[in-house]
Amino acid sequence: MKILKTVQKVPGGLMVIPLLMGATINTFFPQALQIGGFTTALFKDSATAFIALFVLCNGAQIDFKQAGQPLYKGAVLTFVKFVLGALIGWIVGRVYGHAGVLGLTPLALVAAITNSKGGMYAALAGQYGDSTDVGAISVLSLNDGPFFTMLAFGISGLANIPFIAFIAVLVPILIGFILGNLDEDMRSFLAQGQVLLIPFFAFPLGAALDFRTIIKAGAPGLMLGVLAAVITGLGGYFATSLFGKRKAVGAAIGTTAGNAVGTPAALALADPSLQQYVAASTAQVAAAVIVTAILCPLIVSYLDKLDKKREVAGASA
Repeated sequence: MKILKTVQKVPGGLMVIPLLMGATINTFFPQALQIGGFTTALFKDSATAFIALFVLCNGAQIDFKQAGQPLYKGAVLTFVKFVLGALIGWIVGRVYGHAGVLGLTPLALVAAITNSKGGMYAALAGQYGDSTDVGAISVLSLNDGPFFTMLAFGISGLANIPFIAFIAVLVPILIGFILGNLDEDMRSFLAQGQVLLIPFFAFPLGAALDFRTIIKAGAPGLMLGVLAAVITGLGGYFATSLFGKRKAVGAAIGTTAGNAVGTPAALALADPSLQQYVAASTAQVAAAVIVTAILCPLIVSYLDKLDKKREVAGASA
C-alpha cells in the first residue's frame, strides 16, 4: 500500500489527514484515547512536546546570518493578524453593537480573528516555507492568548503581557539555532524532524477537537471560521511580499487557536456587560477552531500551487 504517497496527494495531507482522524475519534469515541499508558501519551497528550521538538529541529536550520528574518517575519504577520481582527470587530461593534450582525458578535470576531494556532503555522511553514518562516513563531506566539483580544477591546490594562509565553516558545528555537550553527552534522540530523514530526503532533491536535461543536454554533460559527481563514490568510499571504518574494506560507496565520475558546469568558470577567454574549461567542469561536484547522492547510496548499504555476508561466514567457 502507498499510504504516504496517498496522504501527500491531499493538500496539506501530512497535517490534515492525521488531524481529521484525531477529531473523528474524539467526536465519536472520546474514551478510546483515554485508556492511559503509551496510547494516551502518544495520541492524546503529545502535541505540545512534539511541536516543541519540531520548532527545535527547524531552529537548527536557521543560519546565523539570517537570524533577523524570523523576527521580522513574525512581527509583520502578527501585526496583520491583529489589525484585521481589531478592525473587523470594531466596525461590527460600532455599526451593530455588541449583539453583532448575522448572529456573529464582535466578541467572537475579535477573539477568533486576532488569535492563531502556532502549531499549525509551524507545520505549514515547515512544509511550504523555510526555517526563517518557522522561526517567525517566536513572535507569532504572542497572539496565542487573550492579550491582543483585550487590547483590541480597549481593556489591555487588565491583561498580563504574556512575556513568559514568548520566552517559553523561543527557548527550543534558540537551542536548535545554537546546535545547528555549532555543528553542521547536527543541523543535518535535526533536519529530519521537519517532516517526520508533523503527523505525530497533528493527530493529538485533532484529538482535542469535536465536530459536534460546529453543529452547536450553527451558521454563524461556520461563517466565523471561514472569515478567519480567508481574510487573515489572504492578509498574511499578501504581507509576505514585504519579505521579498510572496509566499503561500503567509496564509498559515489564517487559523484560530484552541485557547481562544476561553477568551470570551475572560473578557466578560473584565467587562461584565459582555456576559450575555459569552455563551454564543464561545460556541462560535470553538467552531472557528475546527473550521480554520481544516480550511487553512487547503488555502495554503492552493496558493502554493498558484504561485508555482505563475513562476512556470513567467519563466516560459
